[in-house]
Amino acid sequence: MTTLHELRLLPWTGPDGKPCFLSTGDNGGHMSRLADNIESVQLGMATELLDQAVDLLADADTDPDDLRLLTKDLAGALRDTLRVATSRGQRLSSRSTDHQSR
Repeated sequence: MTTLHELRLLPWTGPDGKPCFLSTGDNGGHMSRLADNIESVQLGMATELLDQAVDLLADADTDPDDLRLLTKDLAGALRDTLRVATSRGQRLSSRSTDHQSR
């Protein structure tokens, strides 16, 4: 039976918004590499969005609609970043447990 620590939280959700997991011992497999690439893109987009937010917030004439869109985009980027951090934290924790049991 596969435990939660053996599952990788993927950087996307299913159609109903529920988390998706990958069960594999192959960290270099196609799905693992795809997830790694998507995580990298998500973190890069969050960095770019943060830069845009700093610029937008520094402008006293920023339109309220632009601020609402910024808030929506920042919330999405934060959600993605937290999912990446959770996934990576779980994988680090399971590696630590694996090394301790040897």
